[in-house]
Amino acid sequence: MASSSPSLPAADAVQLLAASLNDDSPEVRDAAVAALQDIAPLNPILVLNCCSAVSRGGRRRFGNMAGIFSVMACAVGAMDAKDVNESFITNLARIATSEIITSKELNAEWQRSASILLVSLGSHAPDLMMDEIFRHFSGPSSALPAMVQVLADFASDKAMLFIPRLKDVLSRVLPILGSVRDSQRPIFANAIRCWFQAAGQCSVDFPCDWLHDSVVMSYLNSVFELLLKVWASSRDTKVRLSTLEALGQMVGLISRSQLKTALPRLIQHTLDLYKRDQEIAFSTTCSLHFILKASLLTDTGPPLLDFEGLLRILSALIPLASIYDSKEKNSDFSVKLRVYNEVQCCFLLIGSVYPDNLFLFLIEKCELKDEAFIVGAINILKHLLPRLAEPWHNRRTLLIDTTKSLLSEPSFGVQRAVAELIVVMASHCYLSGQTAELFIEFLVQRCSTSDDDCKIHKTSDKVSTNNNSFFQIQYKNRKVELGPVYVEELREICDKSLLLISITIPEMEHILWPFMLKFILPRKYTGAVAVVCKCLSELSKRKLPLPSLMPTDSSAQIDLPAPVDLFARLVVLLHNPLSKGQLAHQILTVFCNLGALFPKNMALFWQDEVPKMKSYISDPADLKQDLTYQEKWDEMVLNFLAESLDVVHEPEWVIQLGDSFVRHYELYSGEDEHSALLHRCLGILLQKVDDRAYVREKIDVMYTNAKIYVPANRLGLAKGMGLVASSHLDTVLEKLKSILDAVGRGRFQRFLSFFSGGGSSEDTDDTHASLALMYGYAARYAPPSVIEARIDALVGTNMLSRLLHVQNPTAKQAVITAIDLLGNAVIRAAQNGLTFPLKRRDQMLEYVLTLMGRDDHDDVTDSSLEHLQTQSLALRACTTLVSIEPKSPVEARNRVMKATLGFFAVPNEPLDIVDPLIDNLTTFLCAILVTSGEDGRSRAEQLLHILRQLDQYVSSSVEHQRRRACVAVYETLQKFRTLCSGSYYGIGNQMASIQSKQSEHMFQKNFSNLPPAFVLPSRASMSLGERIMAYLPRCTDPSTEVRKIAIQTVSLFFNIALSLPRLLGDKAHLDLEASYNALNSLEDVVSILRRDASIDQSEVFQRVLLSVCSLLTKEELVVSLHACCDSVCDKIKQSAEGAIQAVTEFIVRRGKELNPSEISRTTQSLLSATILVVDRHSRHEVMNAISCLAEHTIPSIVFNEVLTAAGKDAGTKDISRLRGGWLLQDVFHAFSQHAALSSVFLEHVVYILNEAPNGKISPDVGESYYSELSPEEDIQRASVLALTALFRGGGKTGKKAVEQHYASVLSTLILQLGSCHGLGLAGKQEPMRFLLVAFQSFCECLGEFEMGKILTRDGGQLTGHKWIDLIGELACCVSMKRPKEVLPMCTILCKALSRHTQFQREASASALSKFICSSDGIESLLEEMVEAMCVHVSDESSTVRSLCIQGLVQIPQMHRARYTAQVLSVIVALLEDTDGGVQLTALQCLQMALKSCPKDAVDPVSLNLSVRLKNLQMSMDTTMRANAFSAFGALSYYGMSGECDVFIEQVHAVLPRVALHIHDDDQTVRQACRITFKQLASLMEIDSLCSLAQTRAFNSDHRSEYEDFLRSLAKQLPHLFLTRTTSYLVSTFQAYDAAWPIIQANAIYFSSCIISQLDDQRALASYLPEVLGMLLAKLGQSPDALVRATCSSALGSLLKGSNPKAWSPSPLDKLESRT
Repeated sequence: MASSSPSLPAADAVQLLAASLNDDSPEVRDAAVAALQDIAPLNPILVLNCCSAVSRGGRRRFGNMAGIFSVMACAVGAMDAKDVNESFITNLARIATSEIITSKELNAEWQRSASILLVSLGSHAPDLMMDEIFRHFSGPSSALPAMVQVLADFASDKAMLFIPRLKDVLSRVLPILGSVRDSQRPIFANAIRCWFQAAGQCSVDFPCDWLHDSVVMSYLNSVFELLLKVWASSRDTKVRLSTLEALGQMVGLISRSQLKTALPRLIQHTLDLYKRDQEIAFSTTCSLHFILKASLLTDTGPPLLDFEGLLRILSALIPLASIYDSKEKNSDFSVKLRVYNEVQCCFLLIGSVYPDNLFLFLIEKCELKDEAFIVGAINILKHLLPRLAEPWHNRRTLLIDTTKSLLSEPSFGVQRAVAELIVVMASHCYLSGQTAELFIEFLVQRCSTSDDDCKIHKTSDKVSTNNNSFFQIQYKNRKVELGPVYVEELREICDKSLLLISITIPEMEHILWPFMLKFILPRKYTGAVAVVCKCLSELSKRKLPLPSLMPTDSSAQIDLPAPVDLFARLVVLLHNPLSKGQLAHQILTVFCNLGALFPKNMALFWQDEVPKMKSYISDPADLKQDLTYQEKWDEMVLNFLAESLDVVHEPEWVIQLGDSFVRHYELYSGEDEHSALLHRCLGILLQKVDDRAYVREKIDVMYTNAKIYVPANRLGLAKGMGLVASSHLDTVLEKLKSILDAVGRGRFQRFLSFFSGGGSSEDTDDTHASLALMYGYAARYAPPSVIEARIDALVGTNMLSRLLHVQNPTAKQAVITAIDLLGNAVIRAAQNGLTFPLKRRDQMLEYVLTLMGRDDHDDVTDSSLEHLQTQSLALRACTTLVSIEPKSPVEARNRVMKATLGFFAVPNEPLDIVDPLIDNLTTFLCAILVTSGEDGRSRAEQLLHILRQLDQYVSSSVEHQRRRACVAVYETLQKFRTLCSGSYYGIGNQMASIQSKQSEHMFQKNFSNLPPAFVLPSRASMSLGERIMAYLPRCTDPSTEVRKIAIQTVSLFFNIALSLPRLLGDKAHLDLEASYNALNSLEDVVSILRRDASIDQSEVFQRVLLSVCSLLTKEELVVSLHACCDSVCDKIKQSAEGAIQAVTEFIVRRGKELNPSEISRTTQSLLSATILVVDRHSRHEVMNAISCLAEHTIPSIVFNEVLTAAGKDAGTKDISRLRGGWLLQDVFHAFSQHAALSSVFLEHVVYILNEAPNGKISPDVGESYYSELSPEEDIQRASVLALTALFRGGGKTGKKAVEQHYASVLSTLILQLGSCHGLGLAGKQEPMRFLLVAFQSFCECLGEFEMGKILTRDGGQLTGHKWIDLIGELACCVSMKRPKEVLPMCTILCKALSRHTQFQREASASALSKFICSSDGIESLLEEMVEAMCVHVSDESSTVRSLCIQGLVQIPQMHRARYTAQVLSVIVALLEDTDGGVQLTALQCLQMALKSCPKDAVDPVSLNLSVRLKNLQMSMDTTMRANAFSAFGALSYYGMSGECDVFIEQVHAVLPRVALHIHDDDQTVRQACRITFKQLASLMEIDSLCSLAQTRAFNSDHRSEYEDFLRSLAKQLPHLFLTRTTSYLVSTFQAYDAAWPIIQANAIYFSSCIISQLDDQRALASYLPEVLGMLLAKLGQSPDALVRATCSSALGSLLKGSNPKAWSPSPLDKLESRT
């Protein structure tokens, strides 16, 4: 080595890096930029020269000028002052400007970089930079914008350097401004803005004398004049906008006289921009704000603009104050908000100078007809009123008068603005007297808008605006967009405004009270009652006593409502508890707070009652859950009214209240729900009045004001009339008769009008419906002691029939309801001891049936929901009618029942209609049962008739049909038990209970003297066996509710049966004690289910079956078994399985009681069920029941029946093509459960499979010599099918047989897998498919679930080597679960390893390789297995070789040392096998062996192994490579013994390779190298390396973090192993030529990191030139972008860490020649 260190080729590196800036890859370009920026501080001149050299030719030759300029800018910024050379700076500036002037592009990325370079140059030599820029001002016009932009950037970045040179800039820019084209003017204007913005900032922060320079001021004035007079008049909006922004920055710098002269034109140009485009409103308004500030707020004199001069500005700004909409949350919201705020700032500025003039101006604009001006003026007034309160105080009268004039404006936007202004005015005490009342009334009017009006208005707005989001208001040539103000929004604002005034402004109390009371009564204010009541409640919270707040003089009370009118109004408005604004809650609160206005007793009563009512409606969400909440609430309101009247002892007040109710009918002319409640309220009141004339007058008014064509109004009228009838029945009936007579007198006129074409039946239907309801409710509420004669007169004289000829659905419902009410009146009278029959009951029943269905002439558009409601009401009426004495005929009952049972099948929705319908149907069935007969037998017959009619719904496939039918069955049985026991438990609703008592009373009266055997039915008449079998499937129904009710039904059946007498001829023995115990157990189950329905279903059903078995008699049991077919074939699978379980339980427990004929018939029933059952699992369960029948009865009879059926079937079907549906297969399942047959059968099948000849399979092509199926193959296939049947149906006995022959069966199956695989290669797939089915059945039989999962893992597709892996996994499973079976299986398979069939050898080897680890019991067997495997390591099959070596490394631990040397020798040999798969297996086995081998056994072969592993680490196979690294790491454990130094050398040789492959392309290789690195670090006992292996960077897959790891490793290795640094570098340099680009990149980076960490300058000097040379070669030659990028980064880091003095000289001419 020479005495002087060789110089570094830094110039070549920098030049190549500069050339890489033009690389095709963006990663390489970025890396080159970063490297050059790192190098630039060391030698900025070199970097600048190289960049200048490679970029010659400009963008035509070098595409990445942006990168070049960025590097140059960094280098210039790193230059010291002493390095600054004027010619050099000039040269660089010319490079940048030369590129700029040759392009017509503006604002490109490279231009921005060039601008940054010029700004950096200006920081060192501002004059030179600016001279270079000025030099191009006389050049082509295309370069001027870019140059001016550079000056703008320089002014923004270096304001203090720019301002002293502003004079020069203006002197050169000013002459060319006049010739600038319009397209370039925005750039110039923006530059001027930046210049003078910097000037303004400097004049404030650092006062200077440049403003006093007359030349500068002249330039400034000239620029100002040019922009104002020429550019501001441009047609291009961008030019005008940018010009105006520049002028805005200049107005504060020009002289006062010039500004005054320029203001007219400046203002005109500003206003013209408003006319052009709404989007530039913010920038224009900001500029205008600067102009106004400079013009109005001057320290040297008065304002330059008088108010008249501001009028145009104000007129332009006012519409902009109307565009802000707080409800509008679109993308323009923030922009509009900023415009609105800027406009308000302008007005505040003007108002601070001219407050009175501005006020009058705004008032004037409020009187215009333009909505934009009005809304804008109001918004400005609202904003300025608090800020200019003092100067505007004397103007409030004018403001109030102007606001009054705006109250009638139809625009919702104006109304909204006025509402907000009223709140501001009130808060500043502007409102008083009648004026305040007028404004309050305005707010209340807007609050009273209904929801329907809001929807109508919103819909109309959508149509009128054509789906636009804004209204556009045209003013001259300007459009202002106003956000739509909806009525709903206006109402919300007015609500809040009214509440704010009431709560937060104490000065308004004397105005609001009692003025707010007058808004409760008028109809037009109905929508505002909620907020008015809330305001009244807030006002009432003041400390003053309420009576003293009421006016005392009569003149003041003229417009205020009387307390009685307030009460009448508010009570009716309580109707809707969910009304807007919590109306009901607010009314109730007002009642309590204003109680002093009403009688004292009422107020005291309300203190207790109102909180209860408020509590009921406190949670609207919970209230909605109750479908009847409205009905309940109405009843609460009526009770509230009734009790309030009860505590009032002032008849005159009650009469006044009645008059008030009558007067209020006109308030609810269009609100039928409120009118209905008003009818009922008036009815409640008339109950309290004794004056008959007064009552007659009021009911006339009631009927006159009723809209009987509206169902709700009609119902309210009827209920009201009924309430009146409770005290004045005759008066009401007289009124109804007069109405009915009037209808009759008009028949002839309607008849004539019908023929003339004007007739309509709707009016008649409405009148008849209302009359019917009024008659019904009159009977409902009338005293029972006086209704008999009235009902007889109504029904007996056929008066009611005149009301039945209606067609409208709602009219039908009304008539049906009336009939129901009449019947209930009769029942209630009977309950009170006044029993009398209802005449023409059967005729009325026919009428109800007619009304219940659709007639042929009904309108086809009749709603199905209305029809369901009609049917529900009709069912309730039928229940009532059949419950009335005398009893209806059987034919009539059955006809009604037939017509109504179909309702069980109606859809489940809507629940609020369907559920009451089903409840009424159930109640009706119970009523039929009650009235069915006079003795127990007839009742039992009727019960069975009903239950059998319900069977079709009990067994339906639709869940809600089953649920409904089961509930009906249970309710009917409960009713039957009640009749049998002589007591009654209510079913259904209360009215149904009342209806039943009359019939039960007659029943007890007629049969009280008869013996129980005559009165009660017999047990036999209950058909208990048939019924129980019908309901047992429901006890396992999927629906929890159905299961619960079914179990209760079964329990109820036996409860009834045990209470019934037995026939005299019945000789069946019945243990009563056992029966009652079983019944108690069943009832315990029912009790448990009632408490917790989530308990185990199977346990519950089992307890039910145990009880049923004990409760059934022998005859009932036989009937149940014979009738089991329908239950077993239930449509619900789960229920069918429950039925089968029940049959099985019956047979197991009581099968011995059956005689041969009963056994035969039961078997036939089960076989029939087997044929009918579609589900395979259910069929299997039926066969289990057959087996159970054979086991617990006479087997020969069962076998004969089954074999007879099988004999007919065996010769007619191809069982090989059946998919598990062959009936005889299930029969085999049953037979295989017998110990006497299963063992012999299994041995025979195994013998056939082992002895049957296999086809001769060619090991090469897998072809069989057999072209057709031979008889032996048929037998083999049949044997497999038989095994399948045995495994699947063997049960416990079959399982025991298989357990006894486990080893032979499983070995046979494993070997058959090999044979079938060979047949599959020959194209015969069926044998493998059948064998897998048999194998799976074997697993299921013995509970080998893991083995079964293994078989089904790939769906039975055993392609390639999957079948080998399958056998190995099966062997592992056997070793774990059944270790005792390993020895006999190994004995069989060792012999099979010598068979001639290759696939059977492979199967045997696969199993033995797994079994060997469990063969530590007998040493001789282990020795035999090892010897066999070592022999077959040289087998011609590579699979056998791999499997044998896999087996050898799994020798049990206690015997492993004996065979270690033999196994390692085999592994060393196979590491060089010609087959790659065998090599990989050997690698994996080596890692396994090294985990437990003794060190003395590894030492002889460690060097040999390490050499082979190093060769395999460079394999292109990623798995091989990963395992080779892992094996080397495992081998390192043995490195400290024996030849330690030799192995350490191998470790140091491999360490760099491991580090490089930690970031391999393959993830598995990465992980393997990480583990190996940790092992090597532990071997070398270096704590710092171990710590490094625990860092985040070591375990990360990100490139940047991996590079951090390499840097950390490179820091430690030279310090830890300084003498080995050379070997590390040599190994790393070798990786420069690796086959993987990512490894090359890793090696480049790692080597650069190591070199940069070297402290030895001599070593560094020797390595650095060599490394730089290689990096330069790689950078110039590598096709991979990552390699080139890494080379760039490495070059940067190496040169950055080197000594610049060692760099070789780089003359510029040499660089230029190389370029």
